[in-house]
Amino acid sequence: MWGQPPPQAAPYGQVPAPQQYYAAPQAPAAPAASDEVRTLWIGDLQYWMDENYIYSCFANTGESVKLIRDKQTGQLQGYGFVEFASHAGAERVLQTFNGQMMPNVELAYRLNWASAGEKRDDTPDYTIFVGDLAADVTDYMLQETFRVHYPSVKGAKVVTDKMTMRSKGYGFVKFGDPTEQARAMTEMNGMPCSSRPMRIGPAANRKTTGVQERVPIPNTNTQGAQSDNDPNNTTIFVGGLDPNVTEDALKQVFAPYGEVVHVKIPVGKRCGFVQYANRPSAEQALQLLQGTLVGGQNVRLSWGRSPSNKQTQPQEASQWGAGAAAGAAGGYYAGYGQGYEAYGQGYAQPQDPNMYGYGAYAGYPNYQQPAAAPQPPPPQQ
Repeated sequence: MWGQPPPQAAPYGQVPAPQQYYAAPQAPAAPAASDEVRTLWIGDLQYWMDENYIYSCFANTGESVKLIRDKQTGQLQGYGFVEFASHAGAERVLQTFNGQMMPNVELAYRLNWASAGEKRDDTPDYTIFVGDLAADVTDYMLQETFRVHYPSVKGAKVVTDKMTMRSKGYGFVKFGDPTEQARAMTEMNGMPCSSRPMRIGPAANRKTTGVQERVPIPNTNTQGAQSDNDPNNTTIFVGGLDPNVTEDALKQVFAPYGEVVHVKIPVGKRCGFVQYANRPSAEQALQLLQGTLVGGQNVRLSWGRSPSNKQTQPQEASQWGAGAAAGAAGGYYAGYGQGYEAYGQGYAQPQDPNMYGYGAYAGYPNYQQPAAAPQPPPPQQ
């Protein structure tokens, strides 16, 4: 059954042994050149997947495995590093294994390059949103679709549902050159990736100052929780709205993520509502535009009231007024993770990846997804 540990795994909740490092017995190899990356990042690991299991996944390649644990509790953090004898060997594994099923579990490998040695990529990132992805598109496939045309591509990420591990149908591509990013926005829109044409849109870009941490504020509003989980709710509440922003301008901000059927900014209120034609579009916009700059202010987003929630509709004013604002606060995540670094594996990342002897995973800063966030269903293909 999916998600069940093999018989030899330790029970959930048991503090694992101190961090271990598994290596295949082999003759010492000549050290790789300082600029030859031969280490892969591996993520989306379940709690029972320890070094022994990961080592068994790659046992015939003569690599070493290092999984990251919480320094205080010893708990596995859901990701780690696999080192190979050569860059060519690592590249073969990346191309062969990435996106394929792991042994004895219905979970796909999620692999990417780790950066070489202690080297960190502190240059600006220029990121684009890629929607309408086919279900079989992997990080590597998305990356190479763009890299053959734009050499500055740093990496790509396909966003997956944490529960099912299936693609949500969208992802991000990160560039080092803003000119190539701008070209890709127009040149690649509608071009195929796997079996479907891609839909390209803007995404926030990581600055050299790094990524701000998202701090979840507990949602104590019952109505808000009902709207979060209602698959028919396609309305987003927009709080902290610049009073100079018009409904047309607000629509332009949200339009790249799907068909917008209605936009409303109540008179005298510093908030608005955006309704999409379908739930997946609303989910994407809610996640990707959280904290983005609209006009002169950073907006905070949450689910608006679901139209099907009849018991909470006695007054139209409550939809547009303080009641909605209170509901919005429950779903608001302060701060903003620029680029696609904020949409990661759902595991807490180390404050300094370099302490483990590997640079940040493929240049991506430490990112985490709020643990309390509801998990939307994957978009229909």
